[in-house]
Amino acid sequence: MKKSIVILTACLLFVSITMVAQVWHDVDPRIGSEGVGRTFPGPSMPFGMCKPGPDCTVKPNAGWAPMPEVVTGFSQTHVSGTGGGQKYGNILIQPVIGNEDQKTYEQRRAKEEFSLGYYATTFESGICTEITTSERCAFYRIHYPTKGLLFINATHYLGKNSIPDLREQQQFVDAEVEVMGDHEACGFSRVRGGWNNGDAYTVYFFLTSDRPFSSAGSGQTTTLHFSDTLVNIRIGISYVSTQQARRNIPDCDFDTQLGRLRERWEQLLSRVQIKGSDSQRRMFYTALYHTMLMPVDKTGENPKWADTPYYDDFYAIWDTYRTSTPLITLLDEQRETDIVNALLNIYRREGYMPDARSGDCNGRTQGGSNADVVIADAYVKGLKGIDYNLALEAMLKDAESDPGADHEKHGRGGLLEYNRLGYIPYGIDRAGTRTIEYAYDDYCIAEVAKGLGRMDICERFLRQSQNWKNLWRSDYEWDDVRGYIMPRDADGVWLDSVPWGRSKVFKPLIPYTPVTKVAPWYLPWWSTFFYEALSAEYSLSIPHDVAALIEVCGGNETFRRRLDLFFERGRYNVGNEPSFLTPCLYHWIGRPDLTSDRVCQIVTAHYSDQPDGLPGNDDSGAMSSWLAFHQLGLYPNAGQDYYLLHVPLLSEWLLQLCNGKTVHAVVKGRGTRFERVTFNGRELTDARITHADLMQGGDLVFYVSKDPRKPKQSSDASTQLLYAGQTQTLRRANPDFAPTKTLHISYTLNQQFRTWPLVYGWQGDTLVVTCKEAQYVLSRSVVENATGFCWDIPTDGAVYQSQGTVAFISRQAMDHLRQKGFFLYDDITWRSQDDSGMEKIHVRADIDQTDMWIEYDRTLGLYLVTEMRNNPLGIDWRLMR
Repeated sequence: MKKSIVILTACLLFVSITMVAQVWHDVDPRIGSEGVGRTFPGPSMPFGMCKPGPDCTVKPNAGWAPMPEVVTGFSQTHVSGTGGGQKYGNILIQPVIGNEDQKTYEQRRAKEEFSLGYYATTFESGICTEITTSERCAFYRIHYPTKGLLFINATHYLGKNSIPDLREQQQFVDAEVEVMGDHEACGFSRVRGGWNNGDAYTVYFFLTSDRPFSSAGSGQTTTLHFSDTLVNIRIGISYVSTQQARRNIPDCDFDTQLGRLRERWEQLLSRVQIKGSDSQRRMFYTALYHTMLMPVDKTGENPKWADTPYYDDFYAIWDTYRTSTPLITLLDEQRETDIVNALLNIYRREGYMPDARSGDCNGRTQGGSNADVVIADAYVKGLKGIDYNLALEAMLKDAESDPGADHEKHGRGGLLEYNRLGYIPYGIDRAGTRTIEYAYDDYCIAEVAKGLGRMDICERFLRQSQNWKNLWRSDYEWDDVRGYIMPRDADGVWLDSVPWGRSKVFKPLIPYTPVTKVAPWYLPWWSTFFYEALSAEYSLSIPHDVAALIEVCGGNETFRRRLDLFFERGRYNVGNEPSFLTPCLYHWIGRPDLTSDRVCQIVTAHYSDQPDGLPGNDDSGAMSSWLAFHQLGLYPNAGQDYYLLHVPLLSEWLLQLCNGKTVHAVVKGRGTRFERVTFNGRELTDARITHADLMQGGDLVFYVSKDPRKPKQSSDASTQLLYAGQTQTLRRANPDFAPTKTLHISYTLNQQFRTWPLVYGWQGDTLVVTCKEAQYVLSRSVVENATGFCWDIPTDGAVYQSQGTVAFISRQAMDHLRQKGFFLYDDITWRSQDDSGMEKIHVRADIDQTDMWIEYDRTLGLYLVTEMRNNPLGIDWRLMR
C-alpha cells in the first residue's frame, strides 16, 4: 500500500510538471559548439541522417564556426562532437545576390539564431536563411532582399586539402548536378576517406523549390536564378539513389516540419522531468539531446545490403559505450535494441562488429573491441529481440581472429601477442590501451557466455580478464604512489626508457613515467603506448575488477589516498573517456560521499550552459551523457547490471521507464554531504541499485546533511594544482598578468584545425605567454638565448616554466641567421631563402624542407614566427592579428 501511494505521488508530480511547459525549450544547441566541444548546432531529428547547417570554410568538424568566420554555404550532412579528421559536409547550397560569375560565394553573417530544430542566419548582404529538417530531408526558407541566386556545389566536402591521399582527409571522387525543369534539380557527391580512412561513399540528393527558377545548366556545380524574394527549398538526401532521395522528401511545409521535429524530440526528452535552475535545465536537456544525435539511423539507406535495422556513424564506440549506450537504454530501450541488432547485421555481412564506422565503412578501432561491451550491457539489462547466440559468436570473432592488416578497421590488433603473452608488448601501437581494454572486453564475453550456459567459454575469458595485471608494475613508485600500468617488452622486461616520437632528427630515449606521452604533443596519439590517456589515468581504469585494483594498490586507505592525490594534483582529465568512472571509485571503499564531492567539483568547474560549456570533444554525446547521469545522481558501469548512486545535482526528478513504470528521486535534508539513499524505503547500503530493481519503478530518496569538514580546494582552472610537464614541479596557474599584445594562432595539427588566442605579456624580465588557457613562463635569458621551441601541450589551466620559445625564435638565433645565413633550432638547420634584409624573413629546414617566416614585433621585442608551413611532422601554424 505504501509503495502504491509513493508511485501515485510521483505520477501526480509528473503530470503537474508536464502541464507547465514543454522541455524542448530548454535545449540550447549552442552548448558545446565553441571551444573543444565541437557539437553540431544545426537542426537534427533524433538519430537523424540529415543534419543541414552552415559550413564556415572546410575546416570545422561540425561545419559551423563562430562569427566572424565566413560561411562557405550550407551542406546537408554533418557529425557532432568529433575530433580527428573531418567527415561529410556534402551537397552545398549558398544563397547569394550578384552574378553567377563571381569568384567566391562566401558570405559574412550579421546575426544568427539557434533553437532546437531551427537555425537562422542573416548575411551582411541582407539574405536571411532559415533551416529545419526531417530525418532525411533539409528544409530551407530563404528571404532575399531582391532577386537572388542559389549556388549548388556537389564537389564540396569538409576537410578539403590540395595534397592528395592525406591520412584522415576526405578526397573527391565524382559529382554531378542535373537541373530538371524549373522547380527541381538532383545529383550526387562521391567522396572517400575522412577520419576513418573509409572507402568511397555517395550522397544523392533531390532538390525541389516552391518558386520557379532558371539555371545555368548542369555540371558539378550550377546556379539557380529566382525572381521571387521568398523561396522554400527542400533537399532530400539518400545513400542509395536520387529516386530514394526524392521519396525522402516529406509532403509538408517548413513550419509543419519544424513542429513535427519538436514534437518528436519532446516525446523523448520529456521522459525525464526535473526540478532545477534554468541553467541546470539547459545543461541537462541539451545533454540528453546531444546523446541522441548519433549514431545515425540509416535503415533502408545502406547501398551494400538491405538487412534492417541499419545504423551508421558510430563515432566511436570507444567513446560512447561508457555513458551514451546506457543512457539510450534508459530513455529508449527499443532504439538501443535496434542499434545492437545493427551491429550484428554489420558483423554478419562484413565479418566484424565495428568499434567505429562512418560512410558505411568500418574504422577506426581506437582501443578494444568495444562493441563487446555494448552487447554485454544489453544482455545484463535484459533487452529483448536480440539473438545473443549470434552476439556471442560476434564477440568471439573479435577475441579469436586477428584482423591482420585491417587492425585499424575492426577487430583486435596485436591479438596474437595478447593471447600468447597475456599482454601486448611495447612497440605495437596502443599496447597499453589495448591490453587494458581487451581484458574488460574479455570480461564482457564471459558475462554473456555465462548467461547462455557456455561455462567453458565463460571460465576461459574470466581468466583472460585478469590480463591487466600482466602490465601492473607493483614495485614502481612515482609521485608518492606505488604501482602502475607500465610498458613491457615481448621478453617480459619492464621498460624504464622508451623512444621519443618518430622524428627524422630526434632519436633519444626518454624516461617513461605515468605522465609520459611518448611523443611530442603535435604528433598523433595513434602509435603511443596509451591512446588519448596516460598511465596515471589507465592505471585506475579497471571497471570490471576494482576490488582487485584496490588490493594491488595496498588496500582501502592507500587507495583513497591515491585517488585524493590523483585529483588534487591535476591528473584527472575530465575531457577524456578513460577517466569517466574514476570519480566514482570511492564507492568501492565505502565512501559514496566522496564520490558526490568529486562529481560536484568537476561539474561546477568544467561544465556550463555556455557555448564553450563542454570540457572536451563531445564525441557523439559521450561528454554530455556523462553529465546527464551525474545530474541525476546515478552512474552506470557499462557492461554491468548496476548503477552507482550519489547526491544528484538536481533536487528532484522523475524518469518514465520504457515499461510504463516510473522512478521518482528526491533529495531530502539540508546541505550537500551524502548520508544515505533508500529505494522504496529500503536502504541501499552500498549506494548501488541494479537495473532490474530500477525497472520495477519506485522512489529513490537521497538523504544529505551539512558538511562539517573543511571545504575542499577549488578545482577552478585558475587555482587548481596542475602538473606542468614531465620534469617540472607542481605550480599554480596565475590568472593575473599584464597583456602586451593579443594575437590568434591558427594551427593545423595532423590536418586538424584549431584557432586559439595567443597573448603575450611582460612582467619585468619575465615573458608570460597564454595559449588557449595554458600559460608559458619564460625568463629573459630563455627569450634571448633559447635553442628550440617549447612543445608542451596547451592544457587548460597548466603553467609551464618553459625552456623553449613559444611561436618566436630567440635573439641569439636571429643574430646567427643574420651573420651566417642560417641558425640551429631544435638541432635543425634553418637556412635563409632570401637576403632582402626585410623585416619578414623566409627560412627553410634542411632536413625536411619545412618553411618558416619570421617577423620582428617592435611592441614585444620578439622575432615572431608568423607562419610555419609544409611540416611533414604534421604541424603548421599562422599568426593572425
